[in-house]
Amino acid sequence: MQERGTPKILVVDDERGMRELLEILLLRKGYEVCCAANGRDALELFRSSTFDLVITDIRMSPVNGLEVLKGCKAIAPKTPVIMISAYASTEVAVEAMNEGAYDYFPKPFNNEEILTVISHALRSRDEDEGSARTREGPLYFGCLIGESPAVQKIYESIERVAKTSSNVLITGESGTGKELVAKAIHRESSRREQPFIIVNCGGVPENLIESELFGYKKGAFTGAVANRTGLVEAAEKGTLFLDEIGELSPLLQVKLLRLAQEKTVRMIGGTEDIPVDVRIISATNRDLERMVMEKSFREDLYYRLNVLPIRIPALRERKGDIPLLAQHFLSKFAREFAKDIRKVSSYAMDILCNYDFPGNVRELQHIIERGVAMEASRIILPDSLTLSMYKRRQHEGTGATNAPAELPGQGFDLDQHLAEIEKRLLQTALQQTNGAKLKAAQLLGITFRSFRYRLLKYGLATEDELSSSDN
Repeated sequence: MQERGTPKILVVDDERGMRELLEILLLRKGYEVCCAANGRDALELFRSSTFDLVITDIRMSPVNGLEVLKGCKAIAPKTPVIMISAYASTEVAVEAMNEGAYDYFPKPFNNEEILTVISHALRSRDEDEGSARTREGPLYFGCLIGESPAVQKIYESIERVAKTSSNVLITGESGTGKELVAKAIHRESSRREQPFIIVNCGGVPENLIESELFGYKKGAFTGAVANRTGLVEAAEKGTLFLDEIGELSPLLQVKLLRLAQEKTVRMIGGTEDIPVDVRIISATNRDLERMVMEKSFREDLYYRLNVLPIRIPALRERKGDIPLLAQHFLSKFAREFAKDIRKVSSYAMDILCNYDFPGNVRELQHIIERGVAMEASRIILPDSLTLSMYKRRQHEGTGATNAPAELPGQGFDLDQHLAEIEKRLLQTALQQTNGAKLKAAQLLGITFRSFRYRLLKYGLATEDELSSSDN
């Protein structure tokens, strides 16, 4: 790449209108642009000059886009190549990605989307996006990942809260990363060199959690053959993280209130109060205010724990972070599984960004893990995404479920059933919009690109029909 200079991009397409469109888009963004009307001229230009990125059509003659891709990779392996085509298919996408293409766009494409991908591709020329970002700075605060305004507020809250020793209550849905926020607060605080003790209040049986927290004296109950220190004392001068705090029984709420007020604990079977220096960070996915009103959670304990509140937004409230998170998990699992998978395809990313993620970041992580495990190419394609909940939500309230009242004895193919539902909905949307594909996509709440992909997937349209038809 030219050192700190203007990026130089080669555009290859045998359609004059497309060359001119891309040239105008790129020039407006300040890029230097060179155009070629066929693959042969493109390779000659590539051999004689240095380019930072190549955008090439696939269906050209006598030298097609895949041959341009192979030639460019043979000459300059690090130069990213973006493929575009009016003849979109999964097979061509897989072949292009296996040959080293950076991404694949069907025509017509969204101008802003392709400009964003071009920007990312230029950055990736000298550094692998997803692994080259340092874990310092706003994108990676501790173990947290994100750059949306909602997450920036969390970073700011962590920095302010960490400077104090007051108790913190972290709220948010399951899977949003409450434990990560608690760990980040601990690491940024003056207690960072001291213990960080985690107690899952909903994961320990009620008859055991008291002894786990406060410890017990020898002979306090059957089986207590020696004194045992509790987790509160083990967190001395450090941080005690109480996850799922809303699951505590009324009795334990009383004992925890004493710890929060007096900074002392009393072991089971003991008679002395033991002073402790711990900071309490609590977390819950339940509505504690409502529980206080319903008298199922002590009001005085609530206010003792909720000195400094932090709310973690659901992933659907910070969808701008989905691409960054998906790339992070992709890099992580690609290393773990020793697979050369470097990115999520634009089709697949559309699906992810239009999904509500009821399981939040944890669900996204599991989806990407499965995708990496199952994908055979070098890019995550839509068929590798296991989004059964997504498909079900798409069809809620449509009356098109037709699910059997009882499962047959020989079993039931859920994926096939969901595919049939999706196909019927695509057909219904086309009928209601008199074949207007863009309106049909809007009716289904998906992007036009995702709609085109599904039409091809279910054989509802051919590549030639899509390339020759209007939106």
